[in-house]
Amino acid sequence: MFTGLIEAQGTILSVKERAGTRRIAVEAPGVAGRLKTGDSIAVSGVCLTALDIQVPVFHADLAAETVARTSLARLAPGTKVNLELPTPAGAPLGGHIVQGHVDGTGTLLSLYPIDPAADRALTDWWLRVKVPEAIRPFMVEKGSVSIEGISLTIARWDGEVAGIAILPHTYSTTNLHTLEAGSPVNLEADVLVKLAAERQQARSTFELTIDYLVANGY
Repeated sequence: MFTGLIEAQGTILSVKERAGTRRIAVEAPGVAGRLKTGDSIAVSGVCLTALDIQVPVFHADLAAETVARTSLARLAPGTKVNLELPTPAGAPLGGHIVQGHVDGTGTLLSLYPIDPAADRALTDWWLRVKVPEAIRPFMVEKGSVSIEGISLTIARWDGEVAGIAILPHTYSTTNLHTLEAGSPVNLEADVLVKLAAERQQARSTFELTIDYLVANGY
């Protein structure tokens, strides 16, 4: 489990096609040295397995499903990615529960400073992301969402586009500042919202029948 609090940015060094997978090499100073082979690590919100660790570099394999469903399909040498190690048991939950299981990719529509005249290192930013239809039922205004692995709060929701306030720290210490309009971004809806929606759906499809009453002793 992760919390969406990004620990570091990594840099993609290489992307190599292999038999059935795609292997990436990630330069991750300060993070790779804490990994052991087989450890989980979230790369821009995608839970991957660290392999062939040669500090400060680790490698990871991307399955075809990962390439098809996440923004990692756009990776190339020089791409910046967000990195987070799993949350230790008993550690404070500073963001929200992030599984590293991306629901799909949204489209970054815009990211602009709230005050264009202010120092870019000091101003807040406004992020707009178009959310794919399948994930929209789980978007809740003032609720949580993971974008590129970052725990963020949905400030505005119009049923299609999520508007999110980005703090200067988040802008500068994550890969958001490297993205352009049209970029795909990984989205993971809040698992608690998904669970609540699933239970609501189960209740709404329940039908009281004679067979049910008999089976339950009525």
